[in-house]
Amino acid sequence: MCGIAGIINFKKNFVTYKEYNRLIVKEMALSLAHRGPDDSGEWIGEHAAFSHVRLSVIDPERAKQPMVRVSQGHEFVITYNGELYNTDELRADLKKHGYEFTTTSDTEVLLYAYIHYGEECVDMLNGIYAFCIWDTMRQRVFICRDRFGVKPFFYTVHNDSVIFASELKGIFKYPSIEPEIDADSLREIFAMSPARTPGSGVFKGIYELRPGHMMTVDRDGVKIKRYWGLKSREHTDSYEETIERVRELFVDSVERQLVSDVPIATLLSGGLDSSLI
Repeated sequence: MCGIAGIINFKKNFVTYKEYNRLIVKEMALSLAHRGPDDSGEWIGEHAAFSHVRLSVIDPERAKQPMVRVSQGHEFVITYNGELYNTDELRADLKKHGYEFTTTSDTEVLLYAYIHYGEECVDMLNGIYAFCIWDTMRQRVFICRDRFGVKPFFYTVHNDSVIFASELKGIFKYPSIEPEIDADSLREIFAMSPARTPGSGVFKGIYELRPGHMMTVDRDGVKIKRYWGLKSREHTDSYEETIERVRELFVDSVERQLVSDVPIATLLSGGLDSSLI
């Protein structure tokens, strides 16, 4: 678990007041320090400022964030919270296209996947993630959240700025943004809890990027697009085929989530799924 935060504004030049903007995103990230106790970092660009707090799992020494890479003269920067379960397959594919890696992290693989495939990279991702990429080639910021919304991503639009963070408290560290309860959201909680309108929360003007959605921010504004949805299909496998397929998927899922460069511990509740694991 890591924490990401940042500001995007194509009408401002963040470099002009670089240290001031660095302090803002650093303060936003500090409010998320419990998500990433091992390391922290900030990056300030012309129209975006990112910060990150890290829980180190893979390549603790070299895979620091925000991570910057240059390709064909263009700078790309990522702040990322998540884990890719198909890192090795993606890395092997990108190496065939000539990309060279200096870390063993999934962060670098994800960034190069975006550099090579653009937004179509999301169709190749197997994992849980929320990430934000500054793209100088296309002059935009690309944001994406995993298919089931395991990793959080909250944002608001305030005075032409898009402010985002892994948790609400990060957004409220931005100057002039105060928590204000939204009356309609409060009615939803009392009437339908725990159900709610997808993407909305209890605070006015604060939203979450919905699971399976991606967002682009550029000079034309904010655009949100759904890239994945769960589809219902008729099940035609036999009972025996179903058992084998479920076993295969289950074992593959557990094995992919045990990849780590640091010690692993488990905490299991003792229920059906825990007993299976």
